[in-house]
Amino acid sequence: MWRHPLWSEGSEHLFFSFDDKGDTVLAMTDLEGRLVRLAEGLGGTSLGRPYAGSAFAVGGGDVFAYTAGDTSRPADIAAGRPGHDAPARLTALNENFLAHRELARVEERWITSSADGEEIQAWVALPPGFDPGRKYPLILEIHGGPFTNYGDRFSTEIQLYAAAGYVVLYVNPRGSTSYGERFGNLIHHAYPGKDYDDLISAVDAVIDEGYVDTDALFVTGGSGGGVLTAWIVGKTDRFRAAVVAKPVINWASFVLTADNSPYFTRYWFPALPWEDPEGYWARSPLSLVGNVSTPTMLLTGEADLRTPISETEQYYQALKLRGIDTAMVRIPGAYHSITKRPSQMAAKVAAILAWFEQHSATE
Repeated sequence: MWRHPLWSEGSEHLFFSFDDKGDTVLAMTDLEGRLVRLAEGLGGTSLGRPYAGSAFAVGGGDVFAYTAGDTSRPADIAAGRPGHDAPARLTALNENFLAHRELARVEERWITSSADGEEIQAWVALPPGFDPGRKYPLILEIHGGPFTNYGDRFSTEIQLYAAAGYVVLYVNPRGSTSYGERFGNLIHHAYPGKDYDDLISAVDAVIDEGYVDTDALFVTGGSGGGVLTAWIVGKTDRFRAAVVAKPVINWASFVLTADNSPYFTRYWFPALPWEDPEGYWARSPLSLVGNVSTPTMLLTGEADLRTPISETEQYYQALKLRGIDTAMVRIPGAYHSITKRPSQMAAKVAAILAWFEQHSATE
């Protein structure tokens, strides 16, 4: 999917960005349709989780500038010109803060899904001072969307979890963008589904590397990641604790209370909820709550219009009725972007780490 197309000064070239396997690329095409990739590694403007987030501009002589980031730094400004040397980074905005700190090293992985052999891209953030001879607790952190992607981009939340001593695994399961139409549509009218197997296969692959404590597995995710986190604890008891952030729990109630009901009912389901109640229920994490034994905290903004807090309240009440250890964190005045302010991001991470610590193997 092309984003933010801009014409060159003489309207001879069209510049645009797109995502390719978890990386954001700047490219241009001429009037004959010839495509040139100009720069990779655009990003750095989405600070919380490692989502795509970038900007670029085009000036005279086809000079282009863009936000350049990687897993160790948020956005700096880089610039280049087609047909000349490689783009150069012009700023180092965070060096006085980050240069003297040891950050998590983030490594790419490719995983084969147990569901059907689909190849799945993932990343592992290793804690500062990582020792492969030790055993570390692991956090599986799941992206939302579901039609979006994570990548090798800076993430405050991932870095904070790693700084607390966790190996952090994040994955682009089927349905994620940047792998083409076929891969994205694998979850069409089938979400959640085999994306669960993609995530669990990634966990198993990292465990096989030998440095993860299998008695200290944790899972969290927000929005679509909250859906999958709730789905996971309904399917397995492998995780010691979970944090479900701003989830959908009951698809029927969601499509009748969320802010974009016509879209969700038209594209995410083959029928309206009263026409196919069984189909909606079969894909609802609430249908699996009878299986849950994992201590599960919920975390949602009280003003969330996308995944209304009534979804969180349903799951919380269901867990309480079952006698499962649970807690509900309500963020006053917060919409779907529950970490819009730095203080909210800090509070979110602190709450998640406190819940995991409370339910750690050494509790």
